[in-house]
Amino acid sequence: MSKTALLIVDVQKGMFFEDYPVYQGDRLIKNVQELLLKARAAQAPVIYVQHAEDEDSGPLVFGTTAWEVHDDIAPQDGDVIIHKQTPDSFYQTHLEEELRKQGIEHIVLTGIQTEVCVDTTCRRARSLDYKVTLVTDAHSTWDSQVLKAQQIIDHHNATLRWMATAKKAEEIIF
Repeated sequence: MSKTALLIVDVQKGMFFEDYPVYQGDRLIKNVQELLLKARAAQAPVIYVQHAEDEDSGPLVFGTTAWEVHDDIAPQDGDVIIHKQTPDSFYQTHLEEELRKQGIEHIVLTGIQTEVCVDTTCRRARSLDYKVTLVTDAHSTWDSQVLKAQQIIDHHNATLRWMATAKKAEEIIF
């Protein structure tokens, strides 16, 4: 059986601001909490990815409160934290090095933003020969000018099945 890690992408405080919260944020946090319990019970590695922006480009400025991981899923001792500045969690980070060092072959993928960082990280992980499971009810986004958030999520759950196995949080076993 391949060694599996839980990858939590960009579930940061700035994504939950009251004036513009991520779609179904409470459900997202609940499902990530469930996955964390399962991963930790199985002693599977947990890897957090934090996006950092320039002050002029968004709220996730390195070191600010908005940049921090959401309190309800905060990292514990032994968890790995990766910092990134692009949608690709692998690009100019030490994610791949960390996965290889730990012998990880399978990634259980969760996070924000469905059509940007989750999509890009899923595709890149697959192109690097990782087995990927996309947790269909543990990633989220916002409404766009063209599509509602749920439509974006549904579209990506269907599209990313070409790169990943799609499962709900309750179906995940580490």
